[in-house]
Amino acid sequence: MATAEKHAAIAEIADKFRSSGAAVLTEYRGLTVKQLSELRGSIREHATYAVVKNTLTQRAAEEAGITAFDGHLSGPSAIVFITGDPVETAKGLRDFAKANPALVIKAGVLDGKPLSPEDITKLADLESREVLLSKLAGAMNASLSKAVYLFAAPLSQTARVVDALRAKVEAEGPVEAAPAAADTAEAPAEATDDVAAGGDES
Repeated sequence: MATAEKHAAIAEIADKFRSSGAAVLTEYRGLTVKQLSELRGSIREHATYAVVKNTLTQRAAEEAGITAFDGHLSGPSAIVFITGDPVETAKGLRDFAKANPALVIKAGVLDGKPLSPEDITKLADLESREVLLSKLAGAMNASLSKAVYLFAAPLSQTARVVDALRAKVEAEGPVEAAPAAADTAEAPAEATDDVAAGGDES
């Protein structure tokens, strides 16, 4: 490979590292072209599977600031560049590896943090983003329903109390409040006299 081609290949791999939220290094020795095609198809929604040259990938990883693959780039290598849900991708890799033991998961990186094969297995055991969001939405709906009930119950009770009071008032008839009104009417006059008297003293 010419020097210009090597530089272009390194730059392309480095760009893939930078644009991916996660990446997984695998060894595919013993897998057929058909099996590799099946693997690509199983993760296509969230990731791409690219066969790479070890020396070029090492240099690209260094350019992208990735150290998770140091010491693991040997043998026939391919990298899963994950741009979608890393959990779903990990599930796809786990399931494919169970059916095709020739696929070896060697190392990974997620948001810049190194992942061991065991970490990737644990990642595969997590619930997907869609499932978590669905559960969250269900929990929020349940909370909202409870909130509506809690707010609605006191209001309905208040309405019943108001209706009962209104019925009681109507049954007892109007209350005579004329004297109280008269007392209220006299108060401003007294207050006016006090103010006037205070004004004379000044």
